[in-house]
Amino acid sequence: MRGLFTKFLHLPHLFLLTILIGFFCLTISSAVASEDALTSTCGQIPIQQPFSNNIQTSNQYSSPLNHMLFCKSQKLYFRTSLGLFPISLLNYTAKLLTISHPYSCSKSIHFVSPILLSAGFPTPPQPNSLLLFNCSNSKNNISPVIRNYTCSQACGDTSNCLLVDNIEKLDKGFHPIDLNCSHYIRVYRELYSSNDDDDDDEFKGFELGTRISFDIPDHVPNVCNECEKPNGNCGVGLRCICHAKECSKSPLN
Repeated sequence: MRGLFTKFLHLPHLFLLTILIGFFCLTISSAVASEDALTSTCGQIPIQQPFSNNIQTSNQYSSPLNHMLFCKSQKLYFRTSLGLFPISLLNYTAKLLTISHPYSCSKSIHFVSPILLSAGFPTPPQPNSLLLFNCSNSKNNISPVIRNYTCSQACGDTSNCLLVDNIEKLDKGFHPIDLNCSHYIRVYRELYSSNDDDDDDEFKGFELGTRISFDIPDHVPNVCNECEKPNGNCGVGLRCICHAKECSKSPLN
């Protein structure tokens, strides 16, 4: 009889313990849900702020960069008014987005300038570059920012090519067809990380793709101001962010 009475005495304690455990689990679930609201994935690429947790819908964050990305069939794309460009990497520490160049060579008739992709965004730490192949008109009227280069990767029968080391220094209206170039590749500089404090990193080579900086300070009043100016620095990516109706949902290249 005493044992039964003792069990009844412990029932309030068990009830209280059950409530505490339930409250603890609810708190943990809420914390995880809050973390998930800030981080999700598209394929293997994590999506964090300043981009939305659901990059096809809006949330409590009002950053225009929420509309910069598009996830389609678990593939992440950079949205532009020309089409969707595949993304290979998001570096949240350096605040850099890398648009991949999926083909070893692209025909010049399909040329999309890196300037057009990055216009209106901050300049990346290392410049975007351009490799031009099989240019039969390279000796005439060549720009001083274009030089001969021996490519480790060939487009066609030759490894000789032309290099635009910094695409920002090239005329905005440039097109590879102007030099009768058959193919082109968008590339960017890759550096060896230095262990010293002098930031003198060594040149490693070129990687396929185009880098775009999304290092836009929070205090910037309106990144879309450039798109409102008659001759503003507004590329196809920024135009898509600022004028959603001009975005295309068709993958390009």
